[in-house]
Amino acid sequence: MPALLLIGISSETAGFILYFRVCGRIEERTINPTDEQAQACLRVCQMFSSYYRDIQLFRFNAQTREVYIFVSDELQVIVSSNGLWRFLDETEL
Repeated sequence: MPALLLIGISSETAGFILYFRVCGRIEERTINPTDEQAQACLRVCQMFSSYYRDIQLFRFNAQTREVYIFVSDELQVIVSSNGLWRFLDETEL
C-alpha cells in the first residue's frame, strides 16, 4: 500500500483517511457494477433513505452480477447489471 503524505489535514479528514485505509484492507476483491447498475443502486438507496428506512445489507454477487439490497423482511430489492431493479417477492425464494 502506498504511503500517505498528510499535510495540514483536519482531524475529521484524517479520520476519514484512516477509515478508508482500514476498509481498503478488509475488502478482498473489487466489485465492478455497470454504470447503469451503480446509478440504479444509488436511486434505490436514496428512495429508501427519503422514507427513513435503514439499509440492513447491500451485497454485490460477482457470479450473478446482481446487487441485493435488504431493507427489511418486507423490502428487498435486486438490481440487475442492466440497471433495472425489482422488489424481491417472497414467492421467488
